Amino acid sequence: MTAEFNWDDARIFLAIARAGTLSGAADKMNMGIATVSRRLDRLEQSLKVPLFSRHQSGYRLTDDGEALLARAEALEYAGLAFGEAAQLQGHVAGVVRLATSDNLATHFILPSLKGLLDHYPDLRVEVLSGVQPVNLHRRDADLAIRMVKPDAGHLTLKRLGTVGFGVYGAASYLAGADGLSLSEADFVGWPETHQHLPAAQWITRTLRGRPCKVEANTLVAQVSAVSAGLGLGVLPHFMARANGLQCLQPEIGADQTLWLVMHSDLAGSRRVRVIADHLITLFADHQDRLALP
Repeated sequence: MTAEFNWDDARIFLAIARAGTLSGAADKMNMGIATVSRRLDRLEQSLKVPLFSRHQSGYRLTDDGEALLARAEALEYAGLAFGEAAQLQGHVAGVVRLATSDNLATHFILPSLKGLLDHYPDLRVEVLSGVQPVNLHRRDADLAIRMVKPDAGHLTLKRLGTVGFGVYGAASYLAGADGLSLSEADFVGWPETHQHLPAAQWITRTLRGRPCKVEANTLVAQVSAVSAGLGLGVLPHFMARANGLQCLQPEIGADQTLWLVMHSDLAGSRRVRVIADHLITLFADHQDRLALP
């Protein structure tokens, strides 16, 4: 692969690699599918190697495509860095994509944004919440709030605070569980894929191998299940409190540190910095609400 590989080529290549389909890449690039297909064919002819293997389910990178991925991402980073440097000379504008959980977005972040966005009218925020992981190196998001500290990558981290967890139950469940110990109670817990979490490990130790009555892979769903009387739950104090649940044990050693994470190349971006600074101040101001029963 000795032919020239430019930014326009890289954008098409990265869009297909990330979407896995021509239609997904076309949507991302705001182009027609036929245009994306022609651009890919032209790129592969120019480089004289196949970059993708075509399957019924979509497009997968070949070995040559995998080798080109780092070069394409380097071009992307260079273009973003140039744009960020230019932005430093002007006002704060553009979109910042923030990946976070539904519960933090609902209880803390979204209610706090009105004044900030009024102050920066050309700034936009895209909140990405859900259980699907985001890759900051692929720029799926500009910022992420995580309860698990990343241990690798070109990332900048800032500790936001501590999320306190306790054992909670609904009055409807507790009325029928009088006299039961925690080890005998029904619990709403995490599926096998989430057993690394402190809350999941605490439940496993407490139940001594007995399975949970209900499992759910989001805290929002767990709060709903506990509120419905399906069992006890190990829940963040702020979520349980907001839903009127009763605290049975406020300190169980399952608290989690909250981390603000960004790609290091974006640490100097004004638009990203404005949102990051806002989040740092927001969670510092609400630390007691976040951590205490």
